[in-house]
Amino acid sequence: MAASPEPGCPLCHEDGGLLIARYGKFRIIRATGPDAADFPGFYRVVWNEHVAEFSDLAEADQLLCLRAVSAVERVLRDQLAPTKVNLAALGNMVPHLHWHVIARHDWDSRWPAPVWAAPQRAADPQRLAELHARLADCDAAIAATVAQIF
Repeated sequence: MAASPEPGCPLCHEDGGLLIARYGKFRIIRATGPDAADFPGFYRVVWNEHVAEFSDLAEADQLLCLRAVSAVERVLRDQLAPTKVNLAALGNMVPHLHWHVIARHDWDSRWPAPVWAAPQRAADPQRLAELHARLADCDAAIAATVAQIF
């Protein structure tokens, strides 16, 4: 998976979610599991080589990474019509460079707080089901868009 895997790093040894596309230096996944249940449009751009910080990348790789993040954001805006797209590169729990690209809606359970905050309201099952139904098309659009760029 990674050019220099770090022992114990989950992103060096696993995709980190549902694999949408893999390229030489990065991959795009859709987050899965209980943490992503209320946020169907939760994607990650994961750098394949184990580096902890964005500034660890060469300048050309920084640009490549940001172009991938931007491409995912554009597709999410087009496919899922979010109120806002949140971008984050925290790495506090998993210090392996990855960008969160999360479609947010003003009706979601944690809006306007971050997705990691406590819920502000109950999840809306009908709206979530509508988004979940559009994910296969969104995944395909991300893969196609990124393939055209890279």
